[in-house]
Amino acid sequence: MRKIYIFDTTLRDGEQSPGVNLNTQEKVEIALQLEKLGVDRIEAGFPAASPGDLAAVNAVARAVKNATIIGLSRSRTQDIDAVREALKGAEDPCIHLFLATSPIHRQHKLRMSKEQVLETAEAAIRYAKQFFSKIEFSPEDAGRTELDFLCEVTEMAIRAGATVVNIPDTVGYMTPVEFGNIFKTLREKVPGIEKIQLSAHCHDDLGMATANALAAIENGAEQIEGTINGIGERAGNTAIEEVALALETRFNYYQAKTTLNLKEIARTSRLVSKLTGMPVPGNKAIVGANAFAHESGIHQDGMLKEKSTYEIISPETIGLVESKLVLGKHSGRHAFREKLIDLGYELDDEALNEAFAKFKDLADKKKQVSDEDIRALLEEKLVDTPEVYRLEKLQVAYDNRSVPSAVIAVNVQGEGVKEQQAEGNGSVDAIYNAIDALTGEQVELEDYAIKSVSQGKDALGEVYVVLGQNGVSAQGRGLSTDILEASARAYIDALNRLIERRKSPRRRDRMSLI
Repeated sequence: MRKIYIFDTTLRDGEQSPGVNLNTQEKVEIALQLEKLGVDRIEAGFPAASPGDLAAVNAVARAVKNATIIGLSRSRTQDIDAVREALKGAEDPCIHLFLATSPIHRQHKLRMSKEQVLETAEAAIRYAKQFFSKIEFSPEDAGRTELDFLCEVTEMAIRAGATVVNIPDTVGYMTPVEFGNIFKTLREKVPGIEKIQLSAHCHDDLGMATANALAAIENGAEQIEGTINGIGERAGNTAIEEVALALETRFNYYQAKTTLNLKEIARTSRLVSKLTGMPVPGNKAIVGANAFAHESGIHQDGMLKEKSTYEIISPETIGLVESKLVLGKHSGRHAFREKLIDLGYELDDEALNEAFAKFKDLADKKKQVSDEDIRALLEEKLVDTPEVYRLEKLQVAYDNRSVPSAVIAVNVQGEGVKEQQAEGNGSVDAIYNAIDALTGEQVELEDYAIKSVSQGKDALGEVYVVLGQNGVSAQGRGLSTDILEASARAYIDALNRLIERRKSPRRRDRMSLI
């Protein structure tokens, strides 16, 4: 079998998605799940962007043992030194250098000639080679770079000591035939190409990221770069799960596979969606809620007779196994433990007791507790944020002929419980006005989204909010069968995260990266 290596950049390129700000603990949590998924290489961040980014990359480097950990670097000695510092303690470190090569970037961004680009990139690779045995080099905007010059850049990178040369379609401009031809040409014309791996990094601006990545594989790429759920700047990146399942399902055609643990795909998708606050569209391939739904009568009839008539991938392949064990308020600890084992969770006694208490509380409000409900409970608080504020009580008054009002009681760290009443243009607005008045925080609500965790009138509701303050933003999440309570919890969670971010702000570097 021809192996295709998976380079995951969810923690770097994925975090460049508008509104996404992952703290160090969240990055580590995602990295550990990527390790379970079996990702070969994890790009943990851009250490030179800020001290906070450097510390986050270092935390990931120390936590992950079974994947190569990568730090991104411009072709500058100070960036390379930052990656060296960030990857201290990594079992298998790698540096990812880049420099733009296309005419439009050379002229307008770098103001460099071809010769200067070659000299700068070669000097950076040779400097990094003193400290790293694994070096990936990316000619940024390779898709719009003259093919002859791209061959020259690749030959230089091999000569200087790169072990991987990545070809980025930085702005999602390429078509599959064009992109595949780049790899075919490099394979045919560049001396020493057999000494390195060729990698493909695609963006989805024209909706062709996955198709372009597969075209690269057909023409000799050995590594694919992408993100979970296809998140990323602008329209996003190649969705790793799409490439993995395309290779798995169409193995007879591609004759290549990843070595991912496909049964971890669904859980990884949920985790990334939860921590980034980016919901997965219902029609998203592989991991969308409708990916295995069949409504058409003709399709349903075919499915009942033979699943393969309309289902080319089984839900079980990506870990969507529904247990027949139904839980309710009379279910005991043993049944609950068995359910967790069915769902793939292994908890120690202390964590089990905490999860069981949450389950019993939910079971008092719902007739039946679904698998999705249990997953949501277990993943509700994956990362501990210091609680400056904690919700104690919420009371809302509303009718359609008067102004909605809310009374909220919050436990304030070091000050005890405080209570505040406020009115608003709707119940949620009243709740948020009361919280603002109680805390004295001046914030802007940048985003608010509601998502149903499961089905039915008594379904758990999950609320995402993003709060901004003086150029710093933080997202919060809240979970409850009452959407107003979930809204309050999400807002308070975001406030706590905002306060934590103020203590160690991380600069968002918005320059164009590969």
